[in-house]
Amino acid sequence: MIVLAIGDVVGDPGVEILSRRLRQLKKHTGADLTVVNGENAAGGRGITPALAEEIFDAGADVITLGNHTFANRQICDYLDERRHILRPLNYPPQQPGTGYTLIECGGKQVCVFLMQGRVGMDYNVSSPFAAADRLLAEVKADLYLAEIHAEATSEKQAMAYHLNGRCAALWGTHTHVPTADARVLSGGTGYVTDLGMTGGADSVIGVCWEQSLSMFRGELTGRFRPSDRDLRIQGAVFDIDGGGRCRSAARAEIAD
Repeated sequence: MIVLAIGDVVGDPGVEILSRRLRQLKKHTGADLTVVNGENAAGGRGITPALAEEIFDAGADVITLGNHTFANRQICDYLDERRHILRPLNYPPQQPGTGYTLIECGGKQVCVFLMQGRVGMDYNVSSPFAAADRLLAEVKADLYLAEIHAEATSEKQAMAYHLNGRCAALWGTHTHVPTADARVLSGGTGYVTDLGMTGGADSVIGVCWEQSLSMFRGELTGRFRPSDRDLRIQGAVFDIDGGGRCRSAARAEIAD
């Protein structure tokens, strides 16, 4: 089974290139299952039902979110209605949506789940490590795929060792910069610290660099605008065998 994981979609430019080029990337990688992080699709903060539908139409099988999940409250009912869009598993249970989904792929029951990190994040969530343990104990599947949406590389790497041998693959999102550490751990878990992003690469993590630079200089700036320059899709591809062990993990990217 080939799993393609796509980094955070940033604004309309990210949705636009995803709609045009994701199917080409899926064909190139031979992807059987595609997971897309869409939590920045709505102008860089959150997602709307209409944008989620565009991402599904582009070829995503599962959409994951993150710390901006509820930036647009119209998504709340949609999260309860749509099975394959995920908010973090370790959010309070009374909040809308779910943190995992089960999907059939290649004759296997695949559980995809999402956690949010706590180090340096702006949301008070429960331990992602404990949440992952509970899910693995309670939800039965042939194999498990996990995403951790987190700021700290240390927290992402610690999660990789925590899940080593228990998940077929784990990838990180949120920081929008692809890391060069795609590998298979000793227990057969494929891992990469960050997938990167989908949108304008001529930017500061997806934002027009002129605005970001002005902010860091202490100047006044307007609402951040997603960059539409040097559009590309970034992610990773995992080759998983019939026993649920990852054979290889590598970066995946396509640009205009």
